[in-house]
Amino acid sequence: MKKMLAVLLSVFMVLSLTAIAEEAVEITLWTFPVGGWSKSEVVDEILANFNEVHPNIKVTVQYLDYQSGDDQVTAAIEAGTTPDIIMEGPERLVTNWGAAGKMLDLAELWTEEAQADINAKSPAIVSACKSPDGVFYEYPLCMTTHTMTINKQYFEQADALKYLDEETRTWTTDDFVSACRALRDAGFIPGIVYCGGHGGDQGTRALAMNLYSAKFTNPEHTAYTMDSEEGIKGLTLLQDMVKEGALQADPAIVAGDEIALFCNGTAAMSFCWNAGAAETNKASLADNVTSFPMAFPSDDGVPELCGGIWGFGIFDNKDEAKAKAAVEFIRFVCDDVEQGPKSVYATSFFPVRESFGDIYAGTDKEDRAEFAIFLPFLGDYYNVTSGWTVQRAEWWNLLQRIFAGGDVAAEVAVYIENSNASIK
Repeated sequence: MKKMLAVLLSVFMVLSLTAIAEEAVEITLWTFPVGGWSKSEVVDEILANFNEVHPNIKVTVQYLDYQSGDDQVTAAIEAGTTPDIIMEGPERLVTNWGAAGKMLDLAELWTEEAQADINAKSPAIVSACKSPDGVFYEYPLCMTTHTMTINKQYFEQADALKYLDEETRTWTTDDFVSACRALRDAGFIPGIVYCGGHGGDQGTRALAMNLYSAKFTNPEHTAYTMDSEEGIKGLTLLQDMVKEGALQADPAIVAGDEIALFCNGTAAMSFCWNAGAAETNKASLADNVTSFPMAFPSDDGVPELCGGIWGFGIFDNKDEAKAKAAVEFIRFVCDDVEQGPKSVYATSFFPVRESFGDIYAGTDKEDRAEFAIFLPFLGDYYNVTSGWTVQRAEWWNLLQRIFAGGDVAAEVAVYIENSNASIK
């Protein structure tokens, strides 16, 4: 009888533990518009796949945009109603909310295998996802390099294709200037430096930096450094090109407006492009526009491109069960050998895991491989520098002052002083 009772007790304990393990948990995911992750029909399919493996975890999704998303998150933090999971990049997850103590450490996801696989793609990805003291606040899913693009038809008509290397998609600063002058002389608007806000500012930063190989910050990400000789020289060149009509500057528009002007044939190039933009704007290209993505021009012909890294973070909502469920969701979405590549495919960007290989070959998005040529040009992910939000506002205000005729060195000094004063 005692043995029977012991057996029954053991069975009861096992069943109880199983019930606890499978207890229903509801978590929330907020996602910024990272490719197809902004579309409910795409995310619903991912959730269905997740629930086949974890039927006890219900995920409710809220879709954010870049106009009001930051304000929504700030309001949620103040009200104590933050989501369990949020999808975006290191500048928000690590530098902003992580540094403010709002995010959980995701070290358990960063196994030796994961670090080795992601590091094989780029060490910059690994370093971008952790704080200066080594705490991982983001687990990445996908990445890309931000490029520019030209209208190949206009370049042909202006006899300007000779100024670029079509095979490597690179060009020198001198050739960029020559191409812009040729476009101007042929009656085209070569390009428009937008500076009406921070939208798409990765394009104007990369343009100004690469012209003379300037560094946007120091290697330690503790100071903004565009007041270097190279930085001032690049900004001065842009000012001079605007003065001579080889470029235009518009303080009333941001990148979205500039992209529209490229797509409708108004401008011969866009400074804000990547694989996602190519897909989003494919149907908007006018008949006289053939997009040909290019790296930013540089004095030595070897560009350093800004990168985009997107992944997941978990807010510290003081709920262990929800935190564990959130980890399982991220692990499935990012690491599962079948679902991981599908999750990346939905973004139209590239895997952070080297082992995933070419996820676009033989698919409807096969033309995304066109952007793979730019991945080796990924530069330092300086977006994690403290004071990033202040710096972004200072940057477009700097451009406005320069293109209004301000002294470049003096205006850059103001930008540097204000930006570095915000670093904690």
